[in-house]
Amino acid sequence: MADRKGSGSKGSSSKGSSSKGAAKAPRTPARGAPAMASSSRTSRAGGGTGVRRGAQGLPPVPVGPREVPRLRVKYDGEIRPELVKEFGYRSVMQAPGLHKVVINIGMGEALTNANAMAAAVGDLETIVGQKVVITKAKRSISQFKLRQGQSIGCMVTLRGARMFDFLDKLFNVALPRVRDFSGVSPDSFDGRGNYTLGLREQLIFPEIQYDEIDRLRGMEIAIVTTALSDHEGRRLLELMGMPFRTQPAERGAR
Repeated sequence: MADRKGSGSKGSSSKGSSSKGAAKAPRTPARGAPAMASSSRTSRAGGGTGVRRGAQGLPPVPVGPREVPRLRVKYDGEIRPELVKEFGYRSVMQAPGLHKVVINIGMGEALTNANAMAAAVGDLETIVGQKVVITKAKRSISQFKLRQGQSIGCMVTLRGARMFDFLDKLFNVALPRVRDFSGVSPDSFDGRGNYTLGLREQLIFPEIQYDEIDRLRGMEIAIVTTALSDHEGRRLLELMGMPFRTQPAERGAR
């Protein structure tokens, strides 16, 4: 009996050791496990896409601080001192500057064409490189067959570096591509130094390809400044490179 008990205890101990050994034995990874791990690492490094940026031909992820826009460098080094000298400000902080840029596209056709809104949002996001907000109707208007909450347009607000980059592209690249361009109107100020510009088509921006759009769409660009008068705001935009249309008196003087 003792031998049997001893043998039984030995057998049970051997079973316990075998179970412990089985628990300590490493599991063989499945075929898809390494791929999942590498894809998770790639998604964390590439912004959650799960695909390496080089595989799709995308530019590499920028590393380090962002480069200061050249229009901002020009404003701090040349334009602001010129404004202080010209208007006789006591402090540099009194010189007018840029506050924000608001771009708006009215989409009345979205009431009958559901795909028009997606196309307009895609074009605007391609131009500015920022997420676009879809504007909705605040109230119902029976005459226009408009209901409250329906999407009627899209807009985006630019500040900081993206604002300076967009204005630099607008002044030096986009506006000169307008057909028969002779300058923008110098009278489109609101009395407080803010300027509003209307564009008839989005093809003047180099990011938009003619074969990839469904139709021509205009947009409204509002440049909000910290100027206290239209004269100061006009001079600020003129020094930044806004191509204002010359008046007949100025043409005769020249």
